[in-house]
Amino acid sequence: MECASEDVLARAEAAYLGLALGDALGATVEFMTPREIAHHFAHAGGVHREITGGGWLRLKPGQVTDDTGMALALGEAILAHDGKVSSLACARAFDAWMRRKPVDIGNTVRRNLLLFRRTGYPTAPPSEHDAGNGAAMRVLPVALAMLHRSEFELREACRMQAHVTHNNPVSDAASEFIALAVRDMVRGDSLREVYRRRIQPLVDEQPAFAFRGKPRRQNPSGWIVETMQAVLQSLVEVGGFENCLVDVVNRGGDADTTGAITGMLAGAMYGRSALPARWLKALDPEVYLRCCQQARQLASSTP
Repeated sequence: MECASEDVLARAEAAYLGLALGDALGATVEFMTPREIAHHFAHAGGVHREITGGGWLRLKPGQVTDDTGMALALGEAILAHDGKVSSLACARAFDAWMRRKPVDIGNTVRRNLLLFRRTGYPTAPPSEHDAGNGAAMRVLPVALAMLHRSEFELREACRMQAHVTHNNPVSDAASEFIALAVRDMVRGDSLREVYRRRIQPLVDEQPAFAFRGKPRRQNPSGWIVETMQAVLQSLVEVGGFENCLVDVVNRGGDADTTGAITGMLAGAMYGRSALPARWLKALDPEVYLRCCQQARQLASSTP
């Protein structure tokens, strides 16, 4: 067994808290356009930058949505199976999460979990229509549980959890990229190194994800291509954890998910000390505790 260093554990924790912070920050402006956000937050210079709740879901300050909820459910399933990812365990965990009547749930997730209930089969059928961001938003626990496994094993585990609800090659490409990039940065790689090893190959293999030299991706939808364009523009072109997250959620659209994905990546990259204290204080205390505990348990469970 290889023991994770304190720096690795702290970065794992920062990635998990980053996911929750981005989710909570972005949920306030989900489905709003950039112009609507600027108008609504005119009193704050036209920029949304505080965790206040509200939004179309009428959330309490610091409350999170399905992005964090499904990640925590996945993490519990992995820990319950000694750090291993099982399609059936993932499907059961997601189904149990849905039975608890979460505040929000994506259409593709709901449809394929209902299919699992009917059939007992944990893998959804392949579909060109399931290239949403629902598998990517929750993939963080896989990255943390497999810090020292092979890339092949990590990719296989990503697909196992993803295919419960999103059996699509474009969704797979994004989920695997996120898990690998988070893992690299938790282990100490710089953005420059991750760009060379992960981001450029992703764009080469999936040209639809190209983001440099492109217009600013505003109002990104739940389509994984638009989600990743917004995330990568913010991550690569904007410096600092807080600035990255403020930039991406103020693009509007599916802002809780772009915030969650950017948060996990930026948290892993910038580390625990970069997370704004006022945001951490605003986050739901139970969510805060569960994220911290799971992050360290998952990272420590790695053989």
